This record gives sequence, C-alpha cells and structure tokens, in this order.
Amino acid sequence: MKEANLCPCGSGKTYELCCETYHKHFNAPTAEALMRSRYAAFVFGLVDYLVETTHPSHRTKHLREEIAFTCKELAWTGLSVLTCWQGGEKDKVGKVTFRASFVQEGKGGVHEELSRFKRFGTAWMYVDGEVKG
Repeated sequence: MKEANLCPCGSGKTYELCCETYHKHFNAPTAEALMRSRYAAFVFGLVDYLVETTHPSHRTKHLREEIAFTCKELAWTGLSVLTCWQGGEKDKVGKVTFRASFVQEGKGGVHEELSRFKRFGTAWMYVDGEVKG
C-alpha cells in the first residue's frame, strides 16, 4: 500500500476505505469518525462537507467563508485523537479531544480542541469546540 493513498485522518486505512465514504454519503457512524472525516475534509478543502456536518444551530452567517479561509491558509500535517467520551453508534452526544498539526506561512503549529458532537436526526454533527492552550 502506498503511503500517498492513506487517509489523512490517521486511521491507517486507505482514503477509499475510510473517510471517502463519509465525504460522499454523510454517514459517519460515530462522533470520532465524524471528527476524523472533518479533519480529512480540511486537508482536502471540502468546504461543503464541513458546512453540512456542522449542526444547523451552529451554522453562523460567515461559516462557509471561515472554513474556506482555514482550508486555504493552513496545510494540515497530522492528527492524533487523544480522548473520546460517548459518541458511539447508539449515543446522542459525544466529545472528542484531538491534536492536529499544521503549517501556516512556513511555520508549524498545533491545534488542540475538545469538540462536541450531537445527533441531528440520525446523522452526527459537529456542534462546537473548546480550543486548548
């Protein structure tokens, strides 16, 4: 397996067997899977997916522009999932703490966040996050 085919979410699987199906069908089964697929969407610049997987109650007026700016300005280079609380296939809410590394204007950085997720109908949605540090 070529490393270039690995999903950027860090699962160790190929993109086709991992986040691609979520990007096409909006069917992440857990909060962690949604968080990983959103990270991969930032890597690939999939703005529509990121907007559509944000809980409707948290889709701000400028959300699309903010996401597009982040996708353009940051080159995401790695993801580590630190903790998960609930967020399983039978849960209604979940939390995931993650650390994502990036490069911006030639300088490396780290984004650490405790993200909150909630079901909207049957789909997991990103609600908001508390940035650490």
